[in-house]
Amino acid sequence: MSTESYEDAIKRLGELLSKKSDLGNVAAAKIKKLTDELEELDSNKLDAVERIKSGFLHFKTNNYEKNPTLYNSLAKSQSPKFLVFACADSRVSPSHILNFQLGEAFIVRNIANMVPPYDKTKHSNVGAALEYPITVLNVENILVIGHSCCGGIKGLMAIEDNTAPTKTEFIENWIQICAPAKNRIKQDCKDLSFEDQCTNCEKEAVNVSLGNLLSYPFVRERVVKNKLAIRGAHYDFVKGTFDLWELDFKTTPAFALS
Repeated sequence: MSTESYEDAIKRLGELLSKKSDLGNVAAAKIKKLTDELEELDSNKLDAVERIKSGFLHFKTNNYEKNPTLYNSLAKSQSPKFLVFACADSRVSPSHILNFQLGEAFIVRNIANMVPPYDKTKHSNVGAALEYPITVLNVENILVIGHSCCGGIKGLMAIEDNTAPTKTEFIENWIQICAPAKNRIKQDCKDLSFEDQCTNCEKEAVNVSLGNLLSYPFVRERVVKNKLAIRGAHYDFVKGTFDLWELDFKTTPAFALS
């Protein structure tokens, strides 16, 4: 990388143009292009900062300052009724989809809304995100939400050999959590198109995560004692529908909200 200063670069350019004046038009065109790129870079940076600032000011003016009772209460404690696992996809914010208010839902988001099986040495971040709201906050409901056009599920379905070397640093190892869902869909829905297989896998992967939840002792104990309910869901933002189903140790039919 060059360590030449701005002043040295300008000086050298001036010396070159004084010797070869025929390069003036070429230099002017390149300088204009560089200037445009720098202006765009500065504008993008400014736009991001301004978006953050304006977003907070809008929240503070239209929400925070208009609900002092709520925020005074939240400052003292939280008592959410829901623990929600959702995808990190920017199109599927649970608070927007289900109109959750602040303090109502403890939300965990990751790639393809997956819950790995209980393991103290792997994915401890998920274990901690489960343990705290369940054992400390005493949430009464767990909801795992899958969604349409999920890139994580599409990536999972595209893996032909589960034992092949991975091409990504983290993604493939993570989405393999729901490999049982892929294997089932590949077998049961082999006559469907790849797109339809992905849609089915989006839902089946939720079921795998629901089953994995029961591998956590503190989850299973509360489910058995009817202190905790576990549900799966699928949000289709293309069709504007929301399917919801329950897990109670046996298969229960889903019902659709539209």
